[in-house]
Amino acid sequence: MTLPTLLLGQTLHFAADPFAAGPDAARHDSAGGVLIEGGHIKAVGHGADLRAAHPEARVVDHGDALLMAGFVDAHVHYPQTGIIASWGKRLIDWLNSYTFPEEMRFGDPAYAADVAGRYLDLTLAHGTTTVCSYATIHPESVDAFFAAAQARGQRVVAGKTCMDRNAPEGLRDTAQSAYDDSRALLRKWHGVDRLSYAITPRFSPTSTPEQLDALGALWAEHPDCLMQTHLSEQTDEIAWVRSLYPQARDYLDTYEAFGLLGANGLYGHAIHLEPREKDRLREVGAALVHCPTSNTFIGSGLFDMAGLVAAGHRVGLATDTGGGSSFSMLRTMAAAYEVGQLRGTPLHASQLLWLATVGSARALRLDDRIGNLAPGMEADIIALDLSSTPAIAQRSARAQDIWEAVFPTIMMGDDRAIRTTWVSGQRLV
Repeated sequence: MTLPTLLLGQTLHFAADPFAAGPDAARHDSAGGVLIEGGHIKAVGHGADLRAAHPEARVVDHGDALLMAGFVDAHVHYPQTGIIASWGKRLIDWLNSYTFPEEMRFGDPAYAADVAGRYLDLTLAHGTTTVCSYATIHPESVDAFFAAAQARGQRVVAGKTCMDRNAPEGLRDTAQSAYDDSRALLRKWHGVDRLSYAITPRFSPTSTPEQLDALGALWAEHPDCLMQTHLSEQTDEIAWVRSLYPQARDYLDTYEAFGLLGANGLYGHAIHLEPREKDRLREVGAALVHCPTSNTFIGSGLFDMAGLVAAGHRVGLATDTGGGSSFSMLRTMAAAYEVGQLRGTPLHASQLLWLATVGSARALRLDDRIGNLAPGMEADIIALDLSSTPAIAQRSARAQDIWEAVFPTIMMGDDRAIRTTWVSGQRLV
């Protein structure tokens, strides 16, 4: 019989949404504990109390590190790992110059497996325990990613990217093959261990109406799956969509007309939304995913976090590797803070941490399993060092409360701040 494990340290979890309830939505214990058994959290409480109640538990003392849920990255492109931080292009040029040539290589199962493993190890080192990833058009790229995640015991979401136009020869499928390949991959992987499939049209410009219609039909057959795509990232992209779909009311309508708007939809970026688009996305309960480092790196614009959350939208947070310029959700939170400042609505540290955990888990419809420290949740946990560098340490030493202590790490932290990463109750980093 495997004994339970008791993690000791500071603990932070959420009892409510800080966007609605303020910083008091979080619960902090400076001497807390998390009891893990069978890959799940059994109890969260004061460390001494848990130690007394469970003397049989193996104790792992993380000292003054902050124990919290592992980060959840709601929109990534794992095949772009090798081209992250490529210089100086806007979206369409960036795809043609960097993304498409790299994605051509993922028909090679060995290459796909190498990048998938490297990507997951990099993100685990940064404290990210769950990601929702686009693959490439190649089924091999999906198999490689799911196999790598399965080997690490991770909960991930992914799907074959579908494109049948406006992409290079060798990087296009067809309406029929997109449907057939996606259905076969869905049947192979969806619900296996901690893996979930997402139907994945890249975006309207790279899919014909026939392909969007086929993928809408597949989603109707499997409504429990997520569907992920891009929406209103850049103004020139929107103009391109108008030229390709002249009959559409707006960008969102190019998805809605083909059955690709729904409660399990994930719409990355969503910066330049029309009033009708905002209304429809909210009405159906779809999720929007904020990608701040990407949006600033390739000059897309400033996401309206405050306005969209106040209007009732579900919003997640994401690195958008590799258009995003970092694998780190800490850096992503810092960028979200900076974007908020530019819009006149800075985010509190509690809101940033919530977005990177519970908020993104909610966007993925996984908040009943991941994203928080609570009994019954899967034991994906990080130990965050709040004094990981001299610069951070000298600032956090002045802190008067947990938010002053954690904010310097959000703004200046990197993988050195991740003391340990636990996945499904196993220490991986």
